[in-house]
Amino acid sequence: MLKISLENIGKKFKNEWIFRNLSFEFLKNESIAIIGPNGSGKSTLMQALAGAIPINEGKVTYINEEKFIPDENWHDLLSFSAPYLELIEEFTLAESVNFHIKFKPFQNDLTSSDFLQIIDLEKHKNKPVKNFSSGMRQKLKLGLAFYSRTQILLLDEPTSNLDQNGFEWYLHNVEKALKDKIVIVSSNEPKEYTFCEKHLNILDFKVKS
Repeated sequence: MLKISLENIGKKFKNEWIFRNLSFEFLKNESIAIIGPNGSGKSTLMQALAGAIPINEGKVTYINEEKFIPDENWHDLLSFSAPYLELIEEFTLAESVNFHIKFKPFQNDLTSSDFLQIIDLEKHKNKPVKNFSSGMRQKLKLGLAFYSRTQILLLDEPTSNLDQNGFEWYLHNVEKALKDKIVIVSSNEPKEYTFCEKHLNILDFKVKS
């Protein structure tokens, strides 16, 4: 079974601890919400889980079928969507998708054309990403995360910039992902994580002054 294990991890910027003494396990087929107010460190924790930033103490371990996964191979297992992640502005939508699947193929032999229909942006396939609205960008990022052939789904503020139709699309697709992935949602909007079985409150791991 795939799991991510956190052992007393801590992260600080300069002399301030963002979180400390955080231990938790994320298991396959579980959905977990990382919750807390804006600026509390949720996104920092998500990036630490993905190996995008280093922690200052403790250990993050990926284990699959009782074998430890080297840090440099974590990216093969996970998909990450967040409003602050950049897209290549000069690429068209079609070019963005084709570039992405060179590194992370789609699951279930999904074609690029099928994917564009799923995210309902097929008519924009030749439009440069730099001309996309914030909602279109977010839907593209989410779609790439949902449909990549990965076992871990990290969703930071997943419905930022989405309208009501986009929000319903998100809920429909995340429900499908719950069947066979570890799904971790970072949010302070309860409607984004109503399906999550467990909650990890970042405020529980603040250093008391």
